Amino acid sequence: MGGWSVREFLLTANRLSDWSRVHAVVAGLGVSGYSAADGLLSLGARVTVLDESDTHADKAAILEALDATVRLGKGATAELPGDTDLVVTSPGWRPDTPLLTRALERGIPVWGDIELAWRMQQPDRAIPWLGVTGTNGKTTTTQMAESMLRAAGMRAAAVGNIGRPIVEAILDDEPYDALVVELSSFQLHWVHTVALHSAAVLNLHEDHLEFYNGPGGYERYVADKARIFERVTNACVYNVAEPETERLVEEAEVTEGARAIGFTTGIPAISMIGVVDGLIVDRAFVAQRHSSALELAKVADVRPYAPHNVANACAAAALVRSLGVPARSVAQGLRDLRLAGHRIAEVAEINGVRWIDDSKATNPHAADSAMRAFPSFVWVAGGQTKGTSFDELITTHRDRIRAAILIGVDRQVIADALSRHAPDVPVIILDSSDHGVMDEVVSHAARLAREGDAVLLSPGSASLDMFTGYDDRGERFADAVRSLQAPSS
Repeated sequence: MGGWSVREFLLTANRLSDWSRVHAVVAGLGVSGYSAADGLLSLGARVTVLDESDTHADKAAILEALDATVRLGKGATAELPGDTDLVVTSPGWRPDTPLLTRALERGIPVWGDIELAWRMQQPDRAIPWLGVTGTNGKTTTTQMAESMLRAAGMRAAAVGNIGRPIVEAILDDEPYDALVVELSSFQLHWVHTVALHSAAVLNLHEDHLEFYNGPGGYERYVADKARIFERVTNACVYNVAEPETERLVEEAEVTEGARAIGFTTGIPAISMIGVVDGLIVDRAFVAQRHSSALELAKVADVRPYAPHNVANACAAAALVRSLGVPARSVAQGLRDLRLAGHRIAEVAEINGVRWIDDSKATNPHAADSAMRAFPSFVWVAGGQTKGTSFDELITTHRDRIRAAILIGVDRQVIADALSRHAPDVPVIILDSSDHGVMDEVVSHAARLAREGDAVLLSPGSASLDMFTGYDDRGERFADAVRSLQAPSS
């Protein structure tokens, strides 16, 4: 294959194609990069891995033993090998990264691991993929859908942005019946031929604007989210409360016969899933959908209960019902589910005050969802605000905020918004950059909170300025609360 013929080959290449003369460069040796390199090697491609970090020596050694070339350390990504046929990028790499822009300038295809995984199961091992994206609620909805599928007796896995690389699942010996794929905008940016069985866009709000920097950043973010609906074969699931998500369905080039399915926490119209008298009901996937509604679950089956989690449950139900999952399995899946931590998780109740770990709220819209669950709270916020605005959040909830305790590199951004929109709310700004600041946070919060309040760690910001991740931030908060709770010696 010459240069052009290789590119022509890659337009339709799949698991059964001859990859032996393809030189693929994998950009990044993180979790997804490692699995992508492993996947490409399994196809028979020649693989080079490039990463500026030198912390992946163990992974490099394994890949080199499999005949990959690995270049680590500063300057490793400065040059793209001259005979590169394909670049597979890790999702955290911005599209304007020099290595990727050089590839595109040379006409070299750039895929993400999602595109690679899709090719790796075609044409003879294809199974349905249910895709989930949105600014918030992706992980919860993905877990709900996976649990519903398993309750129906299906072999299913939650993969993608949720933590487990999708290529790893494709390489797994487990013969899955379906995959539920959490998809970030970064991952969707590099999708080209993926045709999901069904897909949901949960909501759209400002986030990751540091990634989509420059004019039109939000519009580019939405455009990447919209790619999830392209080529969908069965159902495009949208949020009735956010018309922009329905617009994305209307504008998508879907496979003929694909339907638009709405989800709502209100009474559903035809072709929707929603809530009636404390029940989650289906008016989309029923035999006589014009006149009947099928009970899927009780709202009480959703745990932890919060309005946004009910919406997530409706979206998950729409996805799995598109695969024919019976109503009883929707309810059983919700009851069986044990969500990952740090999302409106109650740490303790002390003297009538509930201490809530919502560290996974890494943008204002996620914090908004948690705030709606509590009538009065001491708010613990701050971190890396990623270019987002807190004005609307504070305007909406200023009457609920007993006090605010602010930490992190962008704490002043939130302090300024509080000053503009809630000047009467007491604000404590902690300048410490040490992750041990949570002891101080909890001490101040215990003094400020009153019986019936919550102390709500819902930062609305990313965590990597002070912590190893949102989970580390939440665990340190919980540890500090438990220390407060422990009897003195």
